[in-house]
Amino acid sequence: MPACPNCGTQRVRKDGLRHTISGNFQRYICRECGYRFSENSGKQNRELLRKFVQELECQDCDESQRRALVSLAGTISLAEVEPQEEKRAAGATEAVGDVKGKLVEFAWWLKKQGYKDTTITSKVKLLKILAKRGADLSDPESVKEVVARQEWSEGRKENAVNAYTSFLVFVGGKWDPPKYKRVDKLPFIPTEQELDALIAGCGRKMTAFLQLLKETGIRAGEAWNLKWTDLDVQSQTIRVTPEKGSEPRVLRISAKCLSMLQSLPKKGNLIFGCYPIRGFARSFQRSRKILANKLGNPRLLQISFHTFRHWKATIEYAKTKDILYVMKLLGHKNIKNTLVYTQLINSKEDEWICKVAKTVEEAKQLIEAGFEYVDTIDEIHLYRKRK
Repeated sequence: MPACPNCGTQRVRKDGLRHTISGNFQRYICRECGYRFSENSGKQNRELLRKFVQELECQDCDESQRRALVSLAGTISLAEVEPQEEKRAAGATEAVGDVKGKLVEFAWWLKKQGYKDTTITSKVKLLKILAKRGADLSDPESVKEVVARQEWSEGRKENAVNAYTSFLVFVGGKWDPPKYKRVDKLPFIPTEQELDALIAGCGRKMTAFLQLLKETGIRAGEAWNLKWTDLDVQSQTIRVTPEKGSEPRVLRISAKCLSMLQSLPKKGNLIFGCYPIRGFARSFQRSRKILANKLGNPRLLQISFHTFRHWKATIEYAKTKDILYVMKLLGHKNIKNTLVYTQLINSKEDEWICKVAKTVEEAKQLIEAGFEYVDTIDEIHLYRKRK
């Protein structure tokens, strides 16, 4: 079996044939990260990475930065870009190899400008999609035409326009960008029972990851980058290195979540793994689809990693009515980003689940489950939690 070009493991299995105009190619899926690839893509990716690494050796960056950039180059390779009738009809003239090389150079340029890896990946991915669907990246009018034909949301089209604007800055070009403006929508907030059902139906690693997101409300990228040294067993806390310009913070986790994290194998400095999160996200999407069909609940399909952050912020505001506390919990620097959660309180905000505790151990378990103390009657302690 070939090695996975994403994480390097040889734990892969066959995943059918891919039929192309050049012939049939065996498809594989990685058992570790969920990455799908063809039998010929590994060789092409390695050749692209070899050229990219040669360029990196001339740059002034340390070993950790070089490894990160090599990983990034692997995420943006266009190993499977193929000529299409649609592309020829649009009059595209750039060779596939030229597109590959130009996008690799563009990614490196973005890195030198200080953009985060997630931003670089999203920009290059959009340009890759436009090129595959017939856009000539050297012709702004061709890009406008292809973007206009897509059945995308206004927000995604706006992102595509911004990505191409950055690309033109890189190549020294100009254009009159089309006007797309995203429509603001309130985020989807599932019930706690739906989140718990999703968590319970996943594998050990995914379960620990989702439980951490649920309890802390941190971003998926922040959780993915957690190191074992960020986990304080004695105080049951994690130290979060922020993303997207947020504030650093220290957050408590439950004994249950701590136990889940400690049960994971320690294969490196990172708690969850050293490969890109996109493969892990695809594994989550497959598990989510299976559970939605099994439980007959299509609402589960609307739950993403970021949904856990929305849910946590909404619940905390419902409990405390303290917007500054929620702002600090999420690491926001601008309170405008936090105010959206004041609109997400549903009509059941005054309905509660009530529990009683007769012992210290029972009280401890209720508190860890999110219940708050109300009163004591006849030596029985009453606790409650919003539905």
